[in-house]
Amino acid sequence: MVRAGLVQFSHCEANLIRCKNVRSELQVESIILEAEKARALIVYTVVSKPLREKIRQDAVSKGLQCVDLLGPLLTEFDQFFGVSSKDAQGLLRIVDDKYYRRIEAIEYTVKHDDGKLLTDLDQADIILVGLSRTSKTPLSIFLSHKGWKVANIPLVLDTPPPKELYEVDQRKIIALLIDEENLHQIRRTRLEKFGQDPGGEYARLSHISKELEFATALYKKNKRWPVLNVTAQALEETAAEITRIITARLGHPTDVLY
Repeated sequence: MVRAGLVQFSHCEANLIRCKNVRSELQVESIILEAEKARALIVYTVVSKPLREKIRQDAVSKGLQCVDLLGPLLTEFDQFFGVSSKDAQGLLRIVDDKYYRRIEAIEYTVKHDDGKLLTDLDQADIILVGLSRTSKTPLSIFLSHKGWKVANIPLVLDTPPPKELYEVDQRKIIALLIDEENLHQIRRTRLEKFGQDPGGEYARLSHISKELEFATALYKKNKRWPVLNVTAQALEETAAEITRIITARLGHPTDVLY
């Protein structure tokens, strides 16, 4: 705001000095003294009402001009919402930190989709395993937008999972399953959508039956992997169940958003 205003006074010489994270009266007094020496104009965006009043009073006592940018806005918000502001400082930085952690979670999840990257699998908050078309990717992306770092690994018939999967904390792993007929229909629809032959092995019922038998047998061997059946389940419902299980096992990661 100050820079936008100074554009209108480009013919005048001005030095802009920014004092961040002002939290105490001692800081205010120190800044006011510096401003008095320079005969400066003080512009402030402080949330705390007592601290805003301290700045105004000290500035006036020194004969300095001061402009409260945030106070009038918060007053109007108080009236508009019918409640008082939290009066808590530093909340914007907290929100920004959460935003960047969420972006980090999304980037991690995209890189670790469909087993593409396994070198840092231990950094995942959640690891999903399942056959093709069991909602691994949609669930991963949905959860990443909540701040969870998610990796998903596809299961391929008669092929053991990568060794890296057994080297991480097994409490992070969630196994996905789906009913045979439902998976059959999903795969056929996908192939038809992309103009491919729906009668191939990928969507053949006999092949899908073998895949499901393979996945079920694998899950029985790894009893620490909770098995969720995603048949006819809304994405949000499955995601909620996954987070409930992981939270019960490991607690909330620091970057999860609510």
